[in-house]
Amino acid sequence: MPLTYAGRVGVEEPASGAREQARKVKPQYARGDLRKVATASQQAEGEMMQMLLLEEGVPSTLRRSAGFDVPDFLAAGPRDVMVPESGVELAREILRQAEVVPDPASTASQPVAPGVLLAGILLALGVVALLAWLVIATQ
Repeated sequence: MPLTYAGRVGVEEPASGAREQARKVKPQYARGDLRKVATASQQAEGEMMQMLLLEEGVPSTLRRSAGFDVPDFLAAGPRDVMVPESGVELAREILRQAEVVPDPASTASQPVAPGVLLAGILLALGVVALLAWLVIATQ
């Protein structure tokens, strides 16, 4: 006996759950192997990133980060946000615009001024010398 559609023909039924999410995915962003685009500190943050990506049509999935694949953690622990290769650039741009992932240009490390570095080293040496003097003086 063949399987047939049991609903009414010609009437659109409201989509729910996974079917509604699947309708939002744009096929051009669903091609290729999965690539990591961001790391969330916990499951809830990862799901928020997934919703941001889905609103733009980019499918994504969450994966526990390496070293944290312990079922006892439940929702705790870092998660990797994975996206198909064709949607990686768009996904990174979406997360940058939402200020969820830092922009690499704005997080470039600033060099420490030589004077500040010298002052820090001299302060640390002074504290060590003071502690050594106190230890010797108390004996």
